[in-house]
Amino acid sequence: MLPVAFVPAFAKINLTLDVLGRREDGYHRLASVMQTIAPHDTLTLRPTSGGAITCACDLPELESADNLAVRAAHLARSTWNGGGDEMGLMIELLKGVPVRAGLGGGSSDGATVLVALNRLWRLGNSRRRLEELSALLGSDLPFFVTGGTALIEGRGEVVKPLPDAEPLWLVLVKPPIPVPTARVFQRLSPRDYTDAASTRAVAAAIRRGEPLPLASLANALERGVLAEYPEAAVAWEALAAAGAPVVRMSGSGPTVFAPFRDLRAASQVYHRMREAGALCWLTRTVTRDEVRRSREIAWVNVRSLGDRH
Repeated sequence: MLPVAFVPAFAKINLTLDVLGRREDGYHRLASVMQTIAPHDTLTLRPTSGGAITCACDLPELESADNLAVRAAHLARSTWNGGGDEMGLMIELLKGVPVRAGLGGGSSDGATVLVALNRLWRLGNSRRRLEELSALLGSDLPFFVTGGTALIEGRGEVVKPLPDAEPLWLVLVKPPIPVPTARVFQRLSPRDYTDAASTRAVAAAIRRGEPLPLASLANALERGVLAEYPEAAVAWEALAAAGAPVVRMSGSGPTVFAPFRDLRAASQVYHRMREAGALCWLTRTVTRDEVRRSREIAWVNVRSLGDRH
């Protein structure tokens, strides 16, 4: 059978990330405004016989059963009412989002596989059910089921879509270090907890159709990561010194980003960072409809290929 056409799995940033406290189950209560952005991984899914689910990736270290794309495929198949254990799958994954960067690349891969297989295998899972399934794999995955701009609550599994935030240019800078998410949360102290004021302010502006209050962007994990990982602090300071009026960290880091309304200003900062030798991107935000249309185009391409064979 022919593969699903190339499907993008977009990255994200956290416009805000508030940590409200620790839950009884050990997770933390979060409030965050998350936003899809243009950098993406690329997936194809090739149904096979024999029941094996495997992954080929341009980064060989990701070709394992622990890959969220592989785990998502197993989870999707488990929802098949007609059995389906004999259905196998070859996943091809081209990484365009850096790993362990706070940009949600692996989570986006997993959610994209769930959504694609729901259609390819005609599983009939609703959007809400896909969010519930994805939450079994990780706290960031439910957001990626639809993407765009959303308010995230709970430990990340509660997704409340927001109207599209205003479009922004972004400069991303990735320090050359991994930052384990679990370690960041383990080292949180009560002084890092917040009252979600930043998330409420940004979500309210988006609902009213107003420009984003860029001064209200905040990340409760930032203090601890910048203190423990000097490379992240250096990147944050370099981006500010290059002329970025606002600098924030995405997720648990270490990637930092600067939002701009004007391409010329963003481009100037980007080129200064490149000249300084930073690993950086000049990119943009992506709407929920763009995410939907990218998946729809892939599905149309599959049907078109099938019609010719």
